[in-house]
Amino acid sequence: MKLHHLTGYIQSIYLVEYPHGLLLLDGCCRADVNMIKDFITQQLKRPLSDLKTLVVTHMHPDHAGAAHKLRKLTGCVIVAADRPKQWYHGINGLLMHWIDMALTVYVAKKLKKPMRNVLYSRKLKPDVKVKEGDQVPFFPEWSLLETPGHTDRDLSVVHEQNNWVYVADLIIKLRTRFIAPFPIFHPNQYRQSLLRIKQLAPHKIMLAHGGILPMQEADYDQVIERAPELPRTPLRASLLKIKKITGK
Repeated sequence: MKLHHLTGYIQSIYLVEYPHGLLLLDGCCRADVNMIKDFITQQLKRPLSDLKTLVVTHMHPDHAGAAHKLRKLTGCVIVAADRPKQWYHGINGLLMHWIDMALTVYVAKKLKKPMRNVLYSRKLKPDVKVKEGDQVPFFPEWSLLETPGHTDRDLSVVHEQNNWVYVADLIIKLRTRFIAPFPIFHPNQYRQSLLRIKQLAPHKIMLAHGGILPMQEADYDQVIERAPELPRTPLRASLLKIKKITGK
């Protein structure tokens, strides 16, 4: 097994290589499709059909944006959490989808990245819906943990033998400290998810925003202590800003 850590449009990408196939630990950004395609064919010298499985940890643009396009190119299986509704359902979901894409463009600009197309479907069509403890299709040594809070359907991906875990956006590394992500829709679930990863005590933790690194108990405790007690969402943040401006 080889773990390849790639620099995506605004996030880290983790591609796991085995003789029998490739596993992508998240659905990346639409802007990452060509880079991933070139890495597989030019760097690894493998056919695109070797990408067997792609996990979508949650529906944000840098975690689901490339999923459908990569499946069309490679024939891979898309894996996602088993939820009864789409994340971006209804009128509010449509608005939130556009806000999230705008935030992606904003982050890219802050990172001094060139403008890229980040449009993607707000409706994911997974091939396999998973629950807590399910194995990753074609890669049984990897399993899935439900770690909601950031959204209602966040997944973490665990390699049990090596005690490695990819936590997507559960924890963000900002300069020298660890912080909670934005948004957080379910604060109580978020704290429970942090506790689960802390108890797992992974030898290697992989962050979508922060890279591969070790974490100490004190690091987890700091994030838990500073995590918001109320939902922290784009709508709530906008209302608070309006209130501050108007003084009402």
